[in-house]
Amino acid sequence: MEIEQLRQRHPRLIYEAYRYQIVDQQLQVSFELLLEPNIRFTPAVTLPISGTPTPEELEIFAFHLGLVELISYWKCACSPEILIKAGPLSPAQIEWFRDLFIHGLGEFYFINQIDFRGDDFLRITVDSDRSFAPLPDRPQVAGTLILVAGGKDSSVTLEVLKDLPGPKQTFALNPTRSTLDSVTIAGYEPGLVAHRTIDRQLIELNHQGYLNGHTPFSAYLAFLSSWVAYLHGFKYVVASNENSANEQNVIFKDLEINHQYSKTFRFEQRFRAYAQQYLSPQISYFSVLRPLLDLQIAGIFSLYKHHHHSFRSCNVNQRQDSWCCQCPKCAFVYLSLFNFLPYEEMLAIFGEDLYLKPEIQDHFLGLAELGGQKPFECVGTVEESRFALALSGDRYLTLNQPLPDLIHKVRANTDPIATSLVHQWQEGHNLPPDHEQLLKQALDRVQVY
Repeated sequence: MEIEQLRQRHPRLIYEAYRYQIVDQQLQVSFELLLEPNIRFTPAVTLPISGTPTPEELEIFAFHLGLVELISYWKCACSPEILIKAGPLSPAQIEWFRDLFIHGLGEFYFINQIDFRGDDFLRITVDSDRSFAPLPDRPQVAGTLILVAGGKDSSVTLEVLKDLPGPKQTFALNPTRSTLDSVTIAGYEPGLVAHRTIDRQLIELNHQGYLNGHTPFSAYLAFLSSWVAYLHGFKYVVASNENSANEQNVIFKDLEINHQYSKTFRFEQRFRAYAQQYLSPQISYFSVLRPLLDLQIAGIFSLYKHHHHSFRSCNVNQRQDSWCCQCPKCAFVYLSLFNFLPYEEMLAIFGEDLYLKPEIQDHFLGLAELGGQKPFECVGTVEESRFALALSGDRYLTLNQPLPDLIHKVRANTDPIATSLVHQWQEGHNLPPDHEQLLKQALDRVQVY
């Protein structure tokens, strides 16, 4: 269905209300959205609470979570106007969220070839006489809430922060088997869990030809986890977003399009500033892996062998709890680990040598931009992909095995390799000194095979 047809048919999305109730120490929250003229959505989320929170501690976070939730529903028709009735927003807040709609949906605009540049593309208006009381300070705020997802990145965070003084707890949204197992494998107690429910009507609209595409999921996580941290008395909310996430995929309509926008340092900085002013200054959200490239994280992950049989990063076979060994994400995880693990262990994890698999060669070349565009996946930079692929040739020579054709091609198009990349420290992060020290100690232990 053409976008102009959808915009005319659905001129406005209205955020009408949010509702919540507490049942068995679980906070059940739903959001009421109307895509004019007559399509109603009611997405929901259930999250754990501690004690009996006051309305002031629930209202402002619930309202904000709905603002991020509605992104997924707005994109199906790209209505020219979003009307907020559920609560108040200042002009500065409106501009903050409009910026998130533009940058956070960049991949969606690119894939669907949507011109988002005009002022009339999206107007966010407010019709609410409500006001929120300032959040009360929580007594004795301390400790760290660690976001976990079951891949190598959050597993590294769990291990690196294991010796951090003070209370620590994990938090997961809609966890998979690998997510829950990563927590216990790292020696933590079972953590806090939330469950998000997408309105099925949105999926039906996608089947009917309405627009679909990537949304800034990590922005949703930032708001949700900050709420959980506030309710449970934690000071730090720790994500596992690496420096590599800052690299764009492509330029489109003069905008840097980044699949991982809500994992970037730009988003982290903007969210921290927003949360300090409009949510709670007691909460500090940051990524502990921000100073590192994805390849360096893989090197640290190689140190924790007790995780190697359990972790999963493949999005294609997530429900099957396995590696598909055919997608760009599998290709990147393979090349990132290849120079840090014994060859036999790589085969045990993936079941085969992916460098020798014809069906996945184009993904390797795309990761290095030597025959295609960097894929829209959570992967490392082009530079580190080239570094890892070229360095992989040395592994084959050490094993007295012939170089795969793929590696020949990469080495012929890559400058001489500098192993110093493995131990670089990227500036621009929000780590407290004790977190920074633990991460540097882990990085110092990394060795290339």
